[in-house]
Amino acid sequence: MTPDLVLDSRYSWLRVGLALLIAVAGNVGMWVVTVVLPELQAEFGLSRGLSSLPYAATMIGFATGNLGFGRLSDRLGITKTLSLAAILVAAGYALAAVAPSIAVLCALQLAIGFGTAASFGPLIADTSQWFLRRRGLAVAITASGNYLSGAVWPPLLAWLGDGAGWRWVYGALAVMTLVVILPLAQTLRPKVPESARLAAETAATSRTRATGLSPQALQWLLGLAGIGCCVAMSMPQVHIVALCVDLGFGAIVGGQMLSLMLMGGVASRLVSGVLADRLGGVPTLLIGSGLQAIALLLYLPAGDLVSLYTVSLVFGLSQGGIVPSYAVIVREYMPAREAGNRVGFVMMMTILGMALGGWLSGAIYDWSGSYALAFVNGFAWNAVNIAIMLGILLRGRGARRAIQTI
Repeated sequence: MTPDLVLDSRYSWLRVGLALLIAVAGNVGMWVVTVVLPELQAEFGLSRGLSSLPYAATMIGFATGNLGFGRLSDRLGITKTLSLAAILVAAGYALAAVAPSIAVLCALQLAIGFGTAASFGPLIADTSQWFLRRRGLAVAITASGNYLSGAVWPPLLAWLGDGAGWRWVYGALAVMTLVVILPLAQTLRPKVPESARLAAETAATSRTRATGLSPQALQWLLGLAGIGCCVAMSMPQVHIVALCVDLGFGAIVGGQMLSLMLMGGVASRLVSGVLADRLGGVPTLLIGSGLQAIALLLYLPAGDLVSLYTVSLVFGLSQGGIVPSYAVIVREYMPAREAGNRVGFVMMMTILGMALGGWLSGAIYDWSGSYALAFVNGFAWNAVNIAIMLGILLRGRGARRAIQTI
């Protein structure tokens, strides 16, 4: 039976389910290096800051891949984009499994991150094309694949790699990527009807005029805000396993804590998606950013297992909806035909913030001997994000009136 290709249709929600499966499998490339960080530090004899470089390389690749594959998806469609990315990622894993040095591993993680990005920003942008009334929830569900991947894979990889080593883990991931991603990508071949695309663009044009900001200016403001929130976000996400090792709790406990944090993030993303459909993307993002700032400060007094598990859950519940809100804002105010490019740019900036924050937290640890100042640094960057988003909100007070007339 031919699906009814209209916005917010049953077929639209079917695509959300397929996109979620792809995202869970495809985004493992973003998380694997955080699990093996202690092993890399021991094998190559590195400082904590240097052992964080493969993660930074991954995030730089992930950032630029969101822009590069985002633009490619606007031209070729999401199926071809995901297929090319899966081949690239599988080759990166296979070569990384035999990497002779940290420098070679960093170069390969750059390629892995670049390919992994196709399962994030471009996939979110494609999903957003199929919705108008429930776009926030659909985007949130698709974006949750990134966190579900982070919740499922770290403890699984820690268990699989226990005794076998990180190189075996990379070889297994190379096979999994080809077996899972390539077939699933073929299910997303249908494209959104042009009439539906035009309807979404009409709504976006009305909102943009109400704010008094050009799409380009708004895009750069969102990018700067994204750097601020994600430098803050990266501290617990990148270093929670290493923090647990330092405290004597072990890498497996750290992986479980990261999993709990990201499961909280999934719940946060779903709630934020519902809020975005009611309040709009900017207010929803501000709520999440404010709560994230509070959660970061709660890590400072935490030191035992109960408090760390609790704060990690609170952190996940606070920050999970922030990044998807950027995609909602882009689609609320910018042309649908440029969704891959525009969403990709903003996602790139948020991930560059993650890369900067992941390295910066490790460097602060090396300098100070603890992660306390790294949490304070994250809070300061979070304040920058809040200031920018408040400015956008104040300029866009007329946007909600424009939405009501659509």
